[in-house]
Amino acid sequence: MNDTTTPVRPTPMTDTAPGGFKGATQSFKDEAGKLGKTAADKARLYADDGKAKASGALGEVAKLVDDAANTVDEKLGEQYGQYAHSAAKFVDEFATSLNTKNVDELLEDTRQFVRKSPAVAVGIAAALGFVIARVVKAGIDGAADAGERNSTRKTNDA
Repeated sequence: MNDTTTPVRPTPMTDTAPGGFKGATQSFKDEAGKLGKTAADKARLYADDGKAKASGALGEVAKLVDDAANTVDEKLGEQYGQYAHSAAKFVDEFATSLNTKNVDELLEDTRQFVRKSPAVAVGIAAALGFVIARVVKAGIDGAADAGERNSTRKTNDA
């Protein structure tokens, strides 16, 4: 068998062809840049919101610790309450600092702290990881316990 047809070869895409490979690449880069900017803007909004919530919560903690310190003053004496007052003052100052700085300043402060004290930073990260793991585990265990109680009630009702 003798095939006399000439195979059709695709025309190569060139950088000069309108809408060619280079145009598609640039379009992709432009869209990726837009998405990256949008994601960064959203992340900044979430970070600002989280910062506001955290500073508010820390302010409340400072008030609670200060109230507890007043109780300690009354029950055990001022020398013992002084420690709690100092802790409350520190937490309140930290909350104020957190509230007055923008996210970029907080990130830069964190970077500087990690550069100055990497071992402390790793220790803090490990401690926070442990605390978060415990909170998540407690939430999962609590949900499982609630599920067991609900299934027991359904069995007893039947």
